[in-house]
Amino acid sequence: MVESLEARGFGVGMPGYDREKWGFDLDGENKAKGLILWKLQSPHVRAFHLSWTSFFTSFVAAFAVAALLPVVRQNLDLTASDIGASGIANVVGAIGARVIIGAICDTVGPRYGVAGVLLLIAPSVFCASLIVDRGGIIAVRFFMGIGICIFVCNQFWSGTMFSPNCVGTVNATCGGWGNLGGGVTQLIMPLIYSGIKQSGRPGFTAWRWSFMVPGAMFLLLAMMTLLFAQDTPNGSYRDLRKTRAAQVDGKKTLLAAVRNYRTWVLTLNYGYCFGVELTINSIIVSYFFDQFGLTLEIAGIVGAVFGLMNLFCRSAGGLASDLGGKYFGMRGRLWAYFILQLCAGALSIVLGNVDDTLGGTIAVMIVFSAFVQSAEGACYGVVPFVSRRSYGVVAGMVGAGGNTGSAVTQALFFADNEGLKMSTQDGLVWMGVMIMAVTCTLCTLHWPAWGGMLSMADPNATEEDYYLSDWEPEEVAANLHIPSLRFAMESKSMRGKANYAKLMAGNAVKEGSEDSDGVPVKDVKTDSQ
Repeated sequence: MVESLEARGFGVGMPGYDREKWGFDLDGENKAKGLILWKLQSPHVRAFHLSWTSFFTSFVAAFAVAALLPVVRQNLDLTASDIGASGIANVVGAIGARVIIGAICDTVGPRYGVAGVLLLIAPSVFCASLIVDRGGIIAVRFFMGIGICIFVCNQFWSGTMFSPNCVGTVNATCGGWGNLGGGVTQLIMPLIYSGIKQSGRPGFTAWRWSFMVPGAMFLLLAMMTLLFAQDTPNGSYRDLRKTRAAQVDGKKTLLAAVRNYRTWVLTLNYGYCFGVELTINSIIVSYFFDQFGLTLEIAGIVGAVFGLMNLFCRSAGGLASDLGGKYFGMRGRLWAYFILQLCAGALSIVLGNVDDTLGGTIAVMIVFSAFVQSAEGACYGVVPFVSRRSYGVVAGMVGAGGNTGSAVTQALFFADNEGLKMSTQDGLVWMGVMIMAVTCTLCTLHWPAWGGMLSMADPNATEEDYYLSDWEPEEVAANLHIPSLRFAMESKSMRGKANYAKLMAGNAVKEGSEDSDGVPVKDVKTDSQ
C-alpha cells in the first residue's frame, strides 16, 4: 500500500498559524494561498515586504548615477564612450552574482542572501561620492550594479512563501515593486541633488552628497531583514539544516538547473524583457535631456515614468500568467508571456520612429514600458515550474540573463562603438527586432505532463516523474525529494482547468477504493487522465 499524503507530512499545520488573523489558507508546504499586504504577523507577508523593499533599494542605487548623468559627465569631463562603458559595467556586475546568489539561496536561505548583499554593496554606494575620473565611475557602477542580484532572492523568497496558485502574481508584484526603484531613482536623485545645491553646496559636491541617501537605505534594510524575517514558512535554513530538508548536495542541485534546457530558453528571453528595462533605465534621462532639450529635473521626471509603470504592470503580467495557468495550464502561461513580449518588441520599433515629438515619444514609451514589465512578470510566472530542486539556481540564471541581455544590447546599439555606431533612435529599432526574434524561442518549451505552446502533453506523463527526475535514487531513499514531491502535487493544476478537474475526479474515485487489507488508499502518484 502507498502511504497517504498525511502520513508523509502533507498538510501538516504550521506552528502559530491562525486563519482568522492571517486571512489566508496554507497549502501542503505551508505556503500562503493568498497575499494580504497588511497581515505583518505572518512570516509570508513580512518576507514579501522585506524582499521587495530591499530590491527596490538596490535599484535606486544602481541607477542613481544614470539619473544624475548630465551633471556627473560635465563635472568629470566624460565622453560618450566613457558613459557607454560605465552603463555596460553597471549591468555586467550582476551577471555572475545572480547565479552565485541563486546557489546561496538554495543552501543558506534568502534572508542571509538579501542582508549579505546589502551590507557588501553599501560601501560602494557611499564611494560614489569619491569618483574623480573614468575609471572611478566604471568601478563604482560595476559594484553598485551587483546589488541588483537581490532580485534572485526576491523571487526565490516569494516562491518559497507562496503557493503555485498565486505565485505568478506574487512573484510579479514583488519583483515589480522592486523594479520600481529604477523609475523612482530617476525622479528622486535629481530632486535630492537640487535640494542639496539650494542649501548652499556647489553643484560639483551636491551630486556627491546625494549618494548618502541610498547608502543609508542599504544599511537600514539589511538590519530589518536580519531582525524581522525568516527563510521559509517553517523556519530559518539554519534550523532546517538539522533535518533532511537541508541535507542536499549543492553540486547536484546546480547540475539539475544547468542540464534543463528550459532554464536556458527562459534565460535568453529574460534578457530581452528585463534586459530591455535595464537598458532604458541607463539611457532614458540622457535621451530626453539631449533630444528634446529638457532640464535635468524634468528629464528625470519624464524618464521616471518608464520605471514607475512597475507599480502595477509587472503584477499585471503575473496575473495574466496565473489566469492563463488557471484555465489553460502551462500552455496558457507560455502564450501569455509570448504575446506580451512580442508586443514589447513591436513597440520598441515604434519608439525609435517617433523622435520628432516629445508627446508622442512619452506616449509610446509608456505603452512600451507596460508591455516590457508585464512580460517580466509573465516570465517569472513560468520560472518556478522549471525545477523545484534547483529553484534558486534557475531563478539566478534567468535573472542573470536579464543583465547579460542588457550588456549585449547596450554594447551593440547604445555604446557609441566605432564599428556599430548608431543613433539612440536606431538602437531602439534594432533592439525591438532582437526582442521579437528571441521571443520566438518560447515555442520550444515543453513539459511532458503539460505540453507547450504548440505541442500536446504526454497522456502517460506525471508531474512526479518530471520533478523527481532531478533526484538520484539514494537521495529519494533518504527522503530528500519530499519537497519536490509536495510541489508536484500542488502543480497538477498546470494541466489546465478541464484536465485538472478530470484528474481530481479520478483521484476521488481512487481514494474511495480499498487495498487488499481493506485500508483506504490515497495515491501519492497518479497517472494523467
